[in-house]
Amino acid sequence: MLFLVLIFRSQVKFAAVGCSLICAFLLSTRERAPKEKPKAAPPKSRQGPTDEAQMAAAAALARLEQKPKPWLPSSQDAIKSQVKKELMAEAAASERGLSTDHTGSVSAVEEETAGLSVSGVYFICPLTGATVRKDQKEAHIKEAILLHFSRDPVAASIMEIQTFNRDREKVKLAVETIAKYLDNIHLHPEEEKYRKIKLQNKVFQERINCLEGTHEFFQAIGFEKEMLPVPGQETTEEYYVLKEEVLTKLEDLKDYKEQLLSSEPVKAQLDRQLCVFKPSPQAAQFELPHDFYNLTAEELKREQRLRTEAVEKASMLRTKAMREREEQREMRKYNYTLLRVRFPDGYILQGTFYAREPVSVLYRFVREALKDDWMPFELVAPGGLKLTEENVAFNERGLVPSALLTFAWDAAVMADIKASGEEQKGSPLKPELLSAVQILS
Repeated sequence: MLFLVLIFRSQVKFAAVGCSLICAFLLSTRERAPKEKPKAAPPKSRQGPTDEAQMAAAAALARLEQKPKPWLPSSQDAIKSQVKKELMAEAAASERGLSTDHTGSVSAVEEETAGLSVSGVYFICPLTGATVRKDQKEAHIKEAILLHFSRDPVAASIMEIQTFNRDREKVKLAVETIAKYLDNIHLHPEEEKYRKIKLQNKVFQERINCLEGTHEFFQAIGFEKEMLPVPGQETTEEYYVLKEEVLTKLEDLKDYKEQLLSSEPVKAQLDRQLCVFKPSPQAAQFELPHDFYNLTAEELKREQRLRTEAVEKASMLRTKAMREREEQREMRKYNYTLLRVRFPDGYILQGTFYAREPVSVLYRFVREALKDDWMPFELVAPGGLKLTEENVAFNERGLVPSALLTFAWDAAVMADIKASGEEQKGSPLKPELLSAVQILS
């Protein structure tokens, strides 16, 4: 009996130990298990627009509905007219030398020209009257000629032939050949062979087909392309054939020929950029842009380096021929020159000129600015040399790339005026120029 009781106690104790081990295992497993992440809070509902925002949006929509829609040109001529307006607007912005971005801040153009005596070299287009920068000149003229086709296709095609083709000898040969075609038609209107021009003809290909504007000219004066059979063959070739109705207007063909023979390339006129400055001690100081030099940026750096070696060169013995060669090379460095003329009252007249223009253009430029343009005067170069030989170029006089000259009335005339008891009052410059006087910075 005692033996059975001991066995029973042993089993109970074993069972309790087992339960304890199982509970401990479950607890340790629970601790190793990853904790469940807390659920994210549901997103807050988006608030609708405030009353103020709704009112602003409604006002903006109303303005858009009331604003007229931009007009769109419906014809080719209208499109060209619109392009012309844009061209002139761009040219006007270039003339001012400034441009602003959408924020209203001044662009890099002003930064590049800051501190310069002149912002650049400008030209006036003879077709649009717009003033454009030197680097925009050719593109502007080409666009202006293309726009001219809508008004006068014959004149525009002639301008294209003369302006777009660089080789003047080829242009001359093409013009003479076209004139010969028109002469044959005018002199022999009954001859059908003269009213047809074979495009694959060797003369046509070598003299006419290779130039810009020639095809536009033929089509403008009444020719049209046709495929015609080749005599004795089953093939066809392309010809220019004169329209029948043109034969009733042969005098027009003669006029077209004369226009073609007498035409010249379209050239923009150099803008003098006339300025008048108040008296300033800085009149002889010039800071010029790269436009004034006939050199690349690398060549300009090289020239600056050569100037530093001028002292060494001056100490060398040079022959007259060597000096003349150096002077010629120096003159070729500049395409333009900026000239200032100081008047007796201290006012300064400034203008831009070609380096190879004669001194006479400067005299004319000054005379046009005078209130009394009939009175004789003299211009004195730096060093006291009077510019009496008006046919000599600026670069030959050493007036490049800039110079300050002195204005003086003719001494004999001034003596007569003084003897008569009269005196000149005020500035010799025109009042309208003085009203736009600037400060030389």
